[in-house]
Amino acid sequence: MRPEQEIAALRERIREHDYKYYVLHAPEISDLEYDRLVERLKRLEAAHPELISPDSPTQRVGERPVDELTTVVHREPMLSLDNTYSLAELNKFGERVARALPGERVEWVVELKIDGAAIALVYEDGLLTRGVTRGDGRAGDDVTHNARTLANIPLRLRADHPPRLLEARGEVFMTNSDLVRLNELQRSRGEDIYKNSRNCAAGSIRLLDPRVAAERRLRFFCHGVGAVEGLRATTHSEFLAEIAGYGLPATPHARLCESFETAVAHCETMIDQLHELDFEVDGLVLKVNSFEQRQRLGATSKSPRWAVAYKFEKYEATTRLLDIRVQVGKTGAVTPVADLQAVQLAGTTVTRASLHNADEIRRKDVRVGDVVVVEKAGKVIPHIVRVEKHERVGELPEFEFPTHCPECGAELVKDEGGVYIRCPNPECLAQIRERLRYFAGRNAMDIEGLGDKLVDQLVASGLVRHFGDLYRLDEASLVGLERMGQRSAQKLLEGIEASKARGLARLLNALSIRHVGARVAAVLAETFGSIDALAEASVEELSETMEIGPVIAQAVHEFLHSDYGRRTVADLARVGVDMTAPKKIVAASDSGALAGKQLVVTGTLERHSRDEIESLIAAHGGRATSNVSKKTDFVVAGAKAGSKLDKARQLGVRVITESEFEALISAGLGDGRGE
Repeated sequence: MRPEQEIAALRERIREHDYKYYVLHAPEISDLEYDRLVERLKRLEAAHPELISPDSPTQRVGERPVDELTTVVHREPMLSLDNTYSLAELNKFGERVARALPGERVEWVVELKIDGAAIALVYEDGLLTRGVTRGDGRAGDDVTHNARTLANIPLRLRADHPPRLLEARGEVFMTNSDLVRLNELQRSRGEDIYKNSRNCAAGSIRLLDPRVAAERRLRFFCHGVGAVEGLRATTHSEFLAEIAGYGLPATPHARLCESFETAVAHCETMIDQLHELDFEVDGLVLKVNSFEQRQRLGATSKSPRWAVAYKFEKYEATTRLLDIRVQVGKTGAVTPVADLQAVQLAGTTVTRASLHNADEIRRKDVRVGDVVVVEKAGKVIPHIVRVEKHERVGELPEFEFPTHCPECGAELVKDEGGVYIRCPNPECLAQIRERLRYFAGRNAMDIEGLGDKLVDQLVASGLVRHFGDLYRLDEASLVGLERMGQRSAQKLLEGIEASKARGLARLLNALSIRHVGARVAAVLAETFGSIDALAEASVEELSETMEIGPVIAQAVHEFLHSDYGRRTVADLARVGVDMTAPKKIVAASDSGALAGKQLVVTGTLERHSRDEIESLIAAHGGRATSNVSKKTDFVVAGAKAGSKLDKARQLGVRVITESEFEALISAGLGDGRGE
């Protein structure tokens, strides 16, 4: 093989491995094998310098610093986002958008708000030509020399025919793991320690020497687009998919939601998962999905009217980890808890923080005796962000997670494909206590007077082991408990009796079914109307429900068909708990060609994106679902349709082409069955 051929082949292999590592998160080779490929390329290019090109993977780091940072005017202003700090403010924003787009279906994308430094990367004919900081929004600093050091971005886009111009906007950031590594290095050199990843990233991207910036291991996530020529996407969700195909890392965990209400509900879910991230997030961003709707909504002089940041105040403090304990939750999850040296955080004294799971302890390398950074953000309970390893003195032993339940002694099991370790015994007293506390909570059955201490007494005395036992309590059994007189007992019994009428939605939330919170419980109650109808539904039918995916569907089905679930429901029925709810009546357009019909779209279509055709289905009174079942009326099949097409044929569901779909919504529809 000639040198130029081997060099070209090596560059392509390295770019492909970069793409699989940084974008797909599915590396195929070890770090050592990757380093050998790069070293081989360096040797070949050193022997043949005339073959070096600016987009070669070896050309990320310049040899000399730049003299100064120059100012560059953005082709389009980099506007900042309006901020909200409460659900009330967030809902007001949604109402403003709804008023501006009356009667229109508006899809939303929820994204993480990365706590980094805003930057625009400019690609011309696929080649990275410039990196510019946000600056004042009108102009920023040219940091191309440092942008090239971002290991997770391509110097040349992965596309035979890339857009002629693509300005990818996003955040430069540093992971907490890399901040820990950098501070250890700084301490070994006798240099200053960095207090947080955001300030370190913002300062590093503006350094004059790219060699120092490269040492910091900065990264980039793309979340928006500026000036562009030749982009195919017409929605934000399509844009994120398109840039990922080019090798650019799109902002992770982005979620397309069918309505603003769904987007807000998803925000609450995401906030509870932020501790799993290895980078800092200071909020969530909600964006209108359609580019055409965005254009009509426009912008003020400072901010777009189609996006908003739902932010939360973050507070950090440094303290020492005194011990790690484990506690058993209502679903059996065994959660490690950090006992901390008391520290002031957000106006309160914090002595405990969640460590969430065993994997998180290993990932962050948390050890008793360490100095740790603890954070509280919004309503999230305090959690440990990182270990200040440069403060670690001597060898500290790793934490050994228990193998048996600390309460009942049952052997612990790890979720298949998950991170949580659980006690599998539903009769475990620790689980019973936590389930009863949740059952009585304000968002569940709202039983006045049933507090934590009383729950502990009821379980310890053997008076209550299951939810149904609460409804069999009487005054005589209660007055014997500590600080429980006749009047208190009567008041508690009245609260328990009143809870029987809370309805199906609150009951489903109260039952501690995995993955089922207040929002999911409400959707299931509105859709099925009774616990019996819910129990009769298959996993497939459950997963077809709006906002209910296959994971939630499986969890609900397993609970209702387990011995424990069946006994629990039957017992609650015997004591007279109401397990029904008014079914939500979905108004379908009488004039819509697809009124009341369910459609599944599969394969690659020629004239419509997935979002466009699902919008058309909704506009004509139909409903787009993700799974094919006997309830499906049509399957719209494009090229490379796979298992969904096969299933449709097996079930006798009518399969139509894209052209037939267009004719259908133009001219009316048939009976929806047969080929």
